[in-house]
Amino acid sequence: MAATVIYTRTARIDLQEIFTFISKNSLRYAQKEINEIRQEVKKLKSNLYLGHQFYEKGDELTREIVYKNYRIIYNISSNYTKIQILTIHHHARLLSNNPGLDDNDDE
Repeated sequence: MAATVIYTRTARIDLQEIFTFISKNSLRYAQKEINEIRQEVKKLKSNLYLGHQFYEKGDELTREIVYKNYRIIYNISSNYTKIQILTIHHHARLLSNNPGLDDNDDE
């Protein structure tokens, strides 16, 4: 059974910021980039452990996949039915400033 993917508020904002930034140069490329990121996330539905452990969090169920310049950080529910996308973080930005890694981010 495929897991359900849920984007946190922070992850949705991340996608919007990525789109806004890229669309300043190319609307078509911005849409393409967002679609490709979403395709990477879709792969997690059938392969929860596709990414490696996100060591900064120290939890086996918090993992990340790297796509282009982005770290897609996600959490697997304890019953393995839900994947929560915590943040889509550009590697050039400081990870310590990312609100998606707080324990109280809303869905």
